[in-house]
Amino acid sequence: MLELTTPVQYVKGVGPKLAEILATKGIATVGELLHYLPFRYEDRLNPRGIGELRAGEMASVIAEVRNSGLFRTRRMPIFQLTVGQGRTRLKCLFFNATYLQDKFKPGQLISLYGKVEQDRGGGLQIIQPQFEVLGDASGDGADDKASTSLEVGRIVPIYESAGQGRVTARWFRRVIRTALEDLTPDIAETIPAAVRGRLALVSLRQALWKVHWPEAGESFEALQSARTAAHIRLIFEELFFTELGLEMKKRQLKAETGISFQLDDGVREAIKKILPFHPTTAQKKVLKEIADDMQKPSPMRRLLQGDVGSGKTIVSFQAAIIAIENGYQVALMAPTEILAQQHYFSARRILENAGYRIVLLTGSLENDRKREIRRHIAQGNAQLVIGTHALLEEKVEFAKPGLVIVDEQHRFGVLQRLKLMRKSGEIGKTSRASLDRTGEGARPHIEPSHLQPPHLESSPMSASPFAEPDVLVMTATPIPRTLALTLYGDLDLSVLDELPPGRTPIVTRKVSDERSPEVWDFVRKQVAKGHQVYVVYPIIAESEESELKAAIKMYRELSGEIFSDLKVGLLHGRLDAELKDQVMRRFQSGELQILVATTVIEVGVDVPNATVMVIEHAERFGLAQLHQLRGRIGRGAAKSYCILMTGGKVTEEGERRLDAMVRTNDGFQIAELDLEVRGPGEFFGTRQAGIPNFQVANLIRDRQLLELAKREAAAVMAGPNDEITEVEISRALVALRMRWQHTYGLVEVG
Repeated sequence: MLELTTPVQYVKGVGPKLAEILATKGIATVGELLHYLPFRYEDRLNPRGIGELRAGEMASVIAEVRNSGLFRTRRMPIFQLTVGQGRTRLKCLFFNATYLQDKFKPGQLISLYGKVEQDRGGGLQIIQPQFEVLGDASGDGADDKASTSLEVGRIVPIYESAGQGRVTARWFRRVIRTALEDLTPDIAETIPAAVRGRLALVSLRQALWKVHWPEAGESFEALQSARTAAHIRLIFEELFFTELGLEMKKRQLKAETGISFQLDDGVREAIKKILPFHPTTAQKKVLKEIADDMQKPSPMRRLLQGDVGSGKTIVSFQAAIIAIENGYQVALMAPTEILAQQHYFSARRILENAGYRIVLLTGSLENDRKREIRRHIAQGNAQLVIGTHALLEEKVEFAKPGLVIVDEQHRFGVLQRLKLMRKSGEIGKTSRASLDRTGEGARPHIEPSHLQPPHLESSPMSASPFAEPDVLVMTATPIPRTLALTLYGDLDLSVLDELPPGRTPIVTRKVSDERSPEVWDFVRKQVAKGHQVYVVYPIIAESEESELKAAIKMYRELSGEIFSDLKVGLLHGRLDAELKDQVMRRFQSGELQILVATTVIEVGVDVPNATVMVIEHAERFGLAQLHQLRGRIGRGAAKSYCILMTGGKVTEEGERRLDAMVRTNDGFQIAELDLEVRGPGEFFGTRQAGIPNFQVANLIRDRQLLELAKREAAAVMAGPNDEITEVEISRALVALRMRWQHTYGLVEVG
């Protein structure tokens, strides 16, 4: 009998070679094979007659191949397939499909699925249907064989093929059926009985059978939308174990030794002293959450998110003062030099007058300067250390680290994040002597806990004897709740949902680049009023392959022709750090009136006098990126304008993005829409951000189940009690350990 943990090669019909192909789909065991779910179903129980079809509907048809052939047009070759049922016929067209020339033979039985359309002659056709050859209808008893097979006379699961088509949907049906038939009847239930009962979940065995081979009476709509009892059981299980791991890690952290910062009248007075404006209600609330965490004996792990311009930086500086006033050092790491420099200038403006010692450490500094800064850090002279990935260098040692602030956290690669968060562990070892003199713990160890598996055997007794610094993660990309519950599910969440007073909503307009003379006229009028303008392009330099306008070329055109009487600057990623710094300083001081740039200005640039953002080829930017760019304006009291210029034909998806920008300034609404458009895998740029690799769950579709999973995971970890036994918890934790590596994939590296 097969177990869920049995290597997939031992399933009848697989073997070592096909197992290698399955591995590319993340299938290594029988359990993973059985969790490879159909992406849709076809109703071959009652397939449609060709005569019953109506234009505009999605339909599944089983018919006989009559003829096929390739004909060429000016634009492309088109393959035409004609199928029939008795005297009725249906035409199918495939574009650029020369590979289908020898695929079909008259008399073959074929299953087709696609959208029915009306052709020019009034007949019906299906364009680019999905198809599957079922057999040779002319053979003796072929219909009888087909009706008793896995292919017709039932609701049939359709799987994604693998190995460039070598492993077909038909093969998956046969092998998955075999695996289910040979599966041991004793499948252990890893979700506690009280949870299963409360949510009326079917058994795992029943779920696996019915998700692949639904019964005749099952709702076809529920199957297609993954809302059958079988689907819900499997989806909930995957989300439950993700949330169980995050809940456990949260509890483990509470058992670690942290730094219990003092928040006395002196510290409060120091915080008040640096405030450049009266804080918003949201800022007060968030600072209280952070300050409460910092006073606790366990390490803080908090995610601070807010829309662009909501005041995250000033809140982080207030948190930094709590640590500094307690005699500790603070590290603030940004993903780019420009953003690090912005933080440095802001910190100097806000904190230096109060006597705090601030240093900037970036990769572009000269070696002598780097050495000097590293010495100040190691000796404890530098109280706030701001930097880029240069802070990850082995030579950087802190004397007494107390707080690490990671800005725009999702922009760091996995290895960078891991190294940063582990840095203080190394810091503690190299700085033991100086720490021992202060009587503080010696080995702080920071890591982004959502990137590491929970240590299932750890307990309060095994907590680190050294004090771990607090960690504050900041992001200006509002994170939809579903991602916050998974990607950052073990961090406490603070949200800045209120803009500082005096900010006026930004007016956003969408125009075609045919109206550029009007746009440039508007820009000139704004400059005449004493305001400044950004003009953003998607690429730095033009190329033969691309028709996109490029920043360098347009800078020449704007500065030499259209705005020859104005001061125009150019900023892009290929400029050296010193030149970038020089351009930004000139723009901030008002010496430059117009700044032509690429997305290098997307985050961190703060020029309150800039009131216009013109984005050319706006259709080529993602929603989050457009919102971040727009966030560079509207930082002063004057009315601000974002102009989205489009070039050429805009796709339907592009129109949706631009319409959303015109409709709302709310970053949280935009983030939700962006998640729907791009999907969770690409919201932060693929799995590198640590997004779980779900097999059956979908964070957009399954939001309610995710909320349920979080609640139930917390209930289980609160046991044992009258509902949940110690044995059930232990069994769930063993299952969790086996799942964690597969769910989080790449992020285990390091």
